[in-house]
Amino acid sequence: MSDAIKPDHADADLVLEYEFDAPPEKVWRAVSIPALRERWLPDCDLARAEPEATVKGEEVRYRLRESEPPFRESRVTFRIEPNEAGGTRFRIIQEVCDNRRTRPQAANTNGRCLMRAA
Repeated sequence: MSDAIKPDHADADLVLEYEFDAPPEKVWRAVSIPALRERWLPDCDLARAEPEATVKGEEVRYRLRESEPPFRESRVTFRIEPNEAGGTRFRIIQEVCDNRRTRPQAANTNGRCLMRAA
């Protein structure tokens, strides 16, 4: 097994890439069968136990939720493809889903002014 950190695309927050000796079918089972996935990615770390999207044998996407406030969510995608050696290239892409990052910030508090005259 070898690993590398590479940007998959410009807006990806974190990309990890691993090379496994195991065939892609075996790695796919580890990420797609809930009983096997639970060993290394427990349901308590997921916002929902079922995947958001799946391309059978190639890609599965889950939504994660932090266990402590502010309970931010992120999207994690597992991509599986065969490598040249007959093993598997396994890519993990984690993207932040927090929309506060993309919303414009108010220049004021948007509240009533509570000043009193002396």
